This record gives sequence, C-alpha cells and structure tokens, in this order.
Amino acid sequence: MISTLKTLFGIGPKTDYKQLVKNGALILDVRSKGEYDGGHIKGAINIPIDQLRNNLNKLKDRNQPIITCCASGMRSSTAKSLLTGSGYKEVYNGGGWMSLRNQL
Repeated sequence: MISTLKTLFGIGPKTDYKQLVKNGALILDVRSKGEYDGGHIKGAINIPIDQLRNNLNKLKDRNQPIITCCASGMRSSTAKSLLTGSGYKEVYNGGGWMSLRNQL
C-alpha cells in the first residue's frame, strides 16, 4: 500500500535516465510532428500518441527499455500505460521533453 502511494506521488528513488540511455534505452517522443519539429531530444523517435497503437511495429524489441516523453508528462504517461499494456517490459515516463533533456 505504501509503496503504491509512493509510486503514485513520485516519491522514492529517482530514475537515472542518463544511465538508461547509456545502456540502450530508446526515447519515444509522443508529441505531434509539429511539436517535435519545433525541438526535441537528439536521437528520440517521434510517434504521436494518437498514432502509437497503430505503430507499435516500429518498436520491435519489447525488452528494450523505453523512456516516453511529451510536453508536460500527460501524453507520455498515457503512452507508458499503452506500451506496458501491450507487453513492453521496461517503460519509463520521462515527463516533459525539456526536463528529460536536462537530466540526460
């Protein structure tokens, strides 16, 4: 119960996104193409959230760590849920792309 609450409110150990990327994690930006074209994390792939379900074939390795990001963290949270529900094993919500970029 307590660990669930900690997870829900983001309390607890911080995710080391830099290490995840170093170990081969994929950064998935789920913003619109226009938002992505306006600025993004180098090396991130863009699949807008409304197109993600129909483009899971672009994310072939279900065991590869994936870090989702968007503008604020809302769409990336939805993407994380969609991916984990589709059998992806290690998915992290990186939140807003600019904040995530600063952590890399």
